[in-house]
Amino acid sequence: MRKNSWKYIVGLLLTAVIFTLTACGQTKEQDKSGKSDTIKVVTTFYPMYDFAKNVVGDAGDVQLLIPAGTEPHDYEPSAKDIAKITDADVFVYNSHELETWVKDVLENVDEKKVTVVEAAGSIDLMAGAAHEHDDDEEEADHDEHDHDHELDPHVWLDPVLAQKEVEAIRDALVKKYPDKKETFEKNATAYLEKLKDLDKEYKEAFTNAKNKTFVTQHAAFGYLAKQYGLTQESIAGISPDQEPSPSRLAELKKYIKEHNVSVIYFETSASSKVAETLASETGVELAVLNPLESITQKEQDKGEDYISVMKANLDALKKSIK
Repeated sequence: MRKNSWKYIVGLLLTAVIFTLTACGQTKEQDKSGKSDTIKVVTTFYPMYDFAKNVVGDAGDVQLLIPAGTEPHDYEPSAKDIAKITDADVFVYNSHELETWVKDVLENVDEKKVTVVEAAGSIDLMAGAAHEHDDDEEEADHDEHDHDHELDPHVWLDPVLAQKEVEAIRDALVKKYPDKKETFEKNATAYLEKLKDLDKEYKEAFTNAKNKTFVTQHAAFGYLAKQYGLTQESIAGISPDQEPSPSRLAELKKYIKEHNVSVIYFETSASSKVAETLASETGVELAVLNPLESITQKEQDKGEDYISVMKANLDALKKSIK
């Protein structure tokens, strides 16, 4: 059982009450004013939000469930969050491998009312990178946490697989709202062209590269590496909060020297202490590689989005892949 399973029990009970009261209020209100035409879409974390927003456009309201700047690997929904899902018309998430809490929440969601979209549902997930932890720490955490992943959920970081996620969102919206088919398909087509251009930029950058190895803070870029013939070596595993053992760090130091690695990539949304230490001890440069798991509100206000961050990632990767 999860360490925080009691939160689910309390949360679900509260949600039942909230949902009942809300439904009663809405019934009376809708009798007077009629049902709103605004489509309410709730998405889990930023890439799902940006993909859905580009497909929905002005035809609905797209909301981000996991607060900006929050690490989705560690997120647990509150009763209020669950109420948002049950009150939505469409709920979009990446996969059970990342949003591990979704399965429990959906047991209390009326899927006849709420269309549930697993954006990565049609994608075959790769095995997650398993790096050893300190033995005592691993044993203590194994029974208490359910955030370790057997499969890698980071498909959105591959521009080609990102297109499949956008198509899944588009198809679900068209099926539920056939009268808005033209709008959704037009919006999706325009955004898919941008993703295709992004894919082209990545291909052109790495096709003739001689050194195709890069070292990251956590194993988020496996799909991207596979798509473009690169090799990702990570300090931590699939979850960014995993701590590498001393033997793993020793392996990495050797790997960095043998493969002439010049850059170690860290993330601004997670602790970079280990990456900084490793870079200092091996004499290599540090640079940011953003897994797009949690874009801050400040970054969004500046106009940052999936495309712009992925282009910044491309520029960063060019420093080590030449």
